[in-house]
Amino acid sequence: MTGADCAVRGSFFDLLDNPWDYLGREHEAARFLADGLLVVKSGLIADFGPFEDVIVRHQGLEITHLENRLILPGLIDGHIHFPQVRVLGAYGNQLLDWLQNWIFPEEIKYKDRDYATNASKHFFHNLLAAGTTTCQAFTTSSPVSSEVFFEAAAERNMRVIAGLTGIDRFAPDDYLITPDDFYHQTKSLIERFHRKGRGLYAITPRFAVGCTTAMMDRSRQLKEEHPDCWVNTHISENPTEVKSVRDFYPDCRDYTEVHEVHGLLGPKFTAGHGVWLSDDELRRFSSSGAAISFCPMSNLYLGSGLFRLGRALDPEFRVRLSLGTDMGGGNAFSLIRVLDEAYKVGMCNNTLLDGSVNPREQDTAEAERNKLSPYRAFYLATLGGAKSLYLDDVLGNFWVGKEADFIALDWTAGQPGTSWHQSLITTEGPTSIEQAAQLLFGVMVVGDDRSVDETWIAGKRLYKTGDTVEAG
Repeated sequence: MTGADCAVRGSFFDLLDNPWDYLGREHEAARFLADGLLVVKSGLIADFGPFEDVIVRHQGLEITHLENRLILPGLIDGHIHFPQVRVLGAYGNQLLDWLQNWIFPEEIKYKDRDYATNASKHFFHNLLAAGTTTCQAFTTSSPVSSEVFFEAAAERNMRVIAGLTGIDRFAPDDYLITPDDFYHQTKSLIERFHRKGRGLYAITPRFAVGCTTAMMDRSRQLKEEHPDCWVNTHISENPTEVKSVRDFYPDCRDYTEVHEVHGLLGPKFTAGHGVWLSDDELRRFSSSGAAISFCPMSNLYLGSGLFRLGRALDPEFRVRLSLGTDMGGGNAFSLIRVLDEAYKVGMCNNTLLDGSVNPREQDTAEAERNKLSPYRAFYLATLGGAKSLYLDDVLGNFWVGKEADFIALDWTAGQPGTSWHQSLITTEGPTSIEQAAQLLFGVMVVGDDRSVDETWIAGKRLYKTGDTVEAG
């Protein structure tokens, strides 16, 4: 790990545990310092705590004071598409048509290194402007796109997970890759980029509709030969997709079994969406240690459905969860906007289960788990996301020894009128954890990327409000 040295003073908020385990006392899962000091050495957190306590151990430090800001760990996007930056805002329709009409034609262009390199500048700039410091990303079936992605991330010293896309049906012929080519090119990319700097590699069968049994077998072989790598895919996003998987894999009783029989479901496995997973499938995700990336902005945009957040968080078989923008299926880079949509999905699910619609389907415990308080929301965007990706040993909060990726939020920024609402909570900054949480709730429901004033990577500030994308 390489990075900068710095010392930052300000108001800090992070999560230390899962707030769903603290019903009625969620603040106990969080930490707030109205006046804290973060000391960073070579990109790692060397010391952290109340300013008065920490400063005595580090006399003579040059300190950057971020006043009137809330400093949080960097946000973690568990599911995003690097080669879709230029089709952000394309008319959606539904998933399978949208892929054919917009996505595959655009992603084919990423065989061109110059095209991909120029796009990477916009992609990473927008990530940083949105406060996203780590992402798990899809590239394309061309190795050039993965090379460009990892190189651009390394230039910024960002912690990322990505890999070559495996797809040998459903897409246009000039987008497909054979299982053998996928295997050999993946091995080459793993050797070049996995655990080089802060890059991590994900074996990436795109989704079962686009992968033959031969492609899934090659994915299993890659995971067996490289057990330290991640696995990244999609699952049960759209009802038509789920039906198609049954046709392609008639011997599998459901979508999840496609990954089980190919030895992929388990730790470091993430599937985006999971909207239509059955109760039994969610239990199997939980018992295997696999994760789902909840992508509410995309699920609403493409009409895919409402992810059952409360069911996935059943304490008897809790599933590891991250949040994903799924940009460009999701219509923004901002995880703050994702939190807004996740809150709304949760509230709709709550209404369906609280007994007011159908008393026979009432489940008050699951209904309550759907509600996203600011503690729960920012847990998913930080420490919870890190846990889902098996990165909570290095990311997610301000524990000493972790990597110093963090953001400074301006709670008065965002939509017109935001500052007026937030002034009802405080005019001089939060002095208690309750006030900090109230401000964060305001940020997540009326804020967006404008709420992110600064983004720091490994102790170095890489974004400040007003910065523009590099020319090119």
